[in-house]
Amino acid sequence: MLKSKQYILIASVGLLMVILYNLDIKGLVKPKDDRGMQTTATAAPEKISAVSYKSVSDVAKQSINASLASDIEKLEDKAKGASGAGLAAIQKQIAQKWDDLNQPAPAAFAYEAVAKLEPNYNNWIITGDRFTDGYQNFRDTTATAGLLNKAITAYNKALEINPNSLDAKTGLGVAYVTGTQNPMQGIQLLLGVVKEDPKNVKANMNLGMFSMKSGQFQKAVDRFKTVIDVKPTPEAWFYLGTSYENLGMKPEAILAYQKSKELAADPSLSEFVDRKIKELNN
Repeated sequence: MLKSKQYILIASVGLLMVILYNLDIKGLVKPKDDRGMQTTATAAPEKISAVSYKSVSDVAKQSINASLASDIEKLEDKAKGASGAGLAAIQKQIAQKWDDLNQPAPAAFAYEAVAKLEPNYNNWIITGDRFTDGYQNFRDTTATAGLLNKAITAYNKALEINPNSLDAKTGLGVAYVTGTQNPMQGIQLLLGVVKEDPKNVKANMNLGMFSMKSGQFQKAVDRFKTVIDVKPTPEAWFYLGTSYENLGMKPEAILAYQKSKELAADPSLSEFVDRKIKELNN
């Protein structure tokens, strides 16, 4: 069985490709069935309210080993008869099980249950982060709007406890830009984060991605270079390569793509990068 770190690597590369396909950027071939992500601005109200632990866990259980699903169901049964500290302990176990399987959407609901029982800053931050991971990569797109709304709620709860939290402001900013009718509020939150912490990886990464989407590729380059100075991930190098390509800077794009390939060591991304480099060399 794959280790949790391997799950995370595969998921991150998959998420990279999904995000890139959903950006209207030159040089990226989109799949025919390009549905994109539903947002809170367009999703039907009944779909927002319908999202629940059961609805997302039922979907997640379809993609995991039956024995592992059975282990989680035993914990779920125990949770039905528990309360207080005992319930919190069981929900933490459920959350950890889903984390080990790299299933952030159902994990988020378990963390939310813990945060309601033990309402502290750390619990609400991790809840927001898991809901964010959930709305960004959950395979049932009808659930994404509800997951995004829950991320916003969790980050606001964290900010009530710690109004100066850059992590909460970043998560909230990303959610506002991604799925509400007020994207500029999100951009302002992210700009406020980098003003306070110029090297903030998450804020710079997302500002870079939003710059790509709006065609501001030089700004995107600056953001991704800042990220790479702190944390040179395959995603950051790939986005940098895409930005350079759109600026017509082919040698720089090729170098960045090669760096992303070396760091990811993933066959799917390697194949995609090889095609990109071949195109740029022609």
